[in-house]
Amino acid sequence: VLSVLQWATLRIERGAKEKNHPLYKPYVNGIIAKEPTSLEEEIKEIRRSGSGKALDTPEFELSDIFYFCRKGIETIMDDEVTKRFSAEELESWNLLSRTNYNFQYISLRLTVLWGLGVLIRYCFLLPLRIALAFTGISLLVTGTTVVGYLPNGRCKDFLSKHVHLMCYRICVRALTAIITYHDRGNRPRNGGICVANHTSPIDVIILASDGYYAMVGQIHGGLMGVIQRAMVKACPHVWFERSEVKDRHLVARRLTEHVQDKSKLPILIFPEGTCINNTSVMMFKKGSFEIGATVYPVAIKYDPQFGDAFWNSSKYGMVTYLLRMMTSWAIVCSVWYLPPMTRQPEEDAVQFANRVKSAIARQGGLVDLLWDGGLKREKVKDAFKEEQQKLYSKMIVGSHEDRSRS
Repeated sequence: VLSVLQWATLRIERGAKEKNHPLYKPYVNGIIAKEPTSLEEEIKEIRRSGSGKALDTPEFELSDIFYFCRKGIETIMDDEVTKRFSAEELESWNLLSRTNYNFQYISLRLTVLWGLGVLIRYCFLLPLRIALAFTGISLLVTGTTVVGYLPNGRCKDFLSKHVHLMCYRICVRALTAIITYHDRGNRPRNGGICVANHTSPIDVIILASDGYYAMVGQIHGGLMGVIQRAMVKACPHVWFERSEVKDRHLVARRLTEHVQDKSKLPILIFPEGTCINNTSVMMFKKGSFEIGATVYPVAIKYDPQFGDAFWNSSKYGMVTYLLRMMTSWAIVCSVWYLPPMTRQPEEDAVQFANRVKSAIARQGGLVDLLWDGGLKREKVKDAFKEEQQKLYSKMIVGSHEDRSRS
């Protein structure tokens, strides 16, 4: 497949050059490079270039408005958040129609090749993958339900672990997932917490097909809900409703109790709380970093050349998303197990979470962002808006105070 894609790319590029038309959508996942400067320094520069007055002038200057206008326009043009919730742009077309942005007819051979790819993916690979997925999900629901009726003990734990592992591996085959695991000696151990960046619901089976985990996650409806209700019967997974405050407190208490028992499976958590498009890591929620357990970071990076693993839950339901992936060429990814990390005495939970996030981003070649992934569905908090107002107000008021003291 790789050889075919490479040939098709060269042929498309040559044909586009001959016909002098743009072929690829401009790359929009980058971040505009800006020098880190403070509000005070930037306004001082605007005043100096505009009116010649220094920042010592305590009164409001009309030119100060330009700073906020420019920052607003920069934020719109270089929106670091919204672009993380759209499909990652490819440098070349991978013969999948959904990644064809501005493709025009190039040659008969290329068109025939694309049509042949459609037949292979939809008429041969898709039925096989659906059969495997149906088998894996059916065995998971049936197996965990049956195991759930057994009394607690070693036998139940043994069967639960191997039923999960077997079914996850079948589901991985259903996606034709080609996974490369690095540094397996750092795999999570009992009594710890495994945290990873989150691109897709299949992150779970990617990791769980190589180890045993208890899972924590948002309650879903539909097919995912059926699977969750069956799984929790056989293993102490923790499902919660994010909108319920009492659920969040209950989860924190259950996590603490879980990690204190060193015989229990490591907990698998995706602290971002939502799927990001395989280019970045966004803010980690601090809850899982407050309980004092050993954290095992894991970095997951997908190769978008063969198929887009990102789940845009605002646009696609679970079944539609799975069908899109099953009609891709394959799901190719790399998984890095990083050395375990513990919270330092001088660190608070937020600092610890940021340190773990930075390590994951660095290893996976991802952009490390401070923004909350919850902005995918929510409006910006007023606190962010008020922060700039407070800084500007403090600058003006501070100047008045300095002048009065002088």
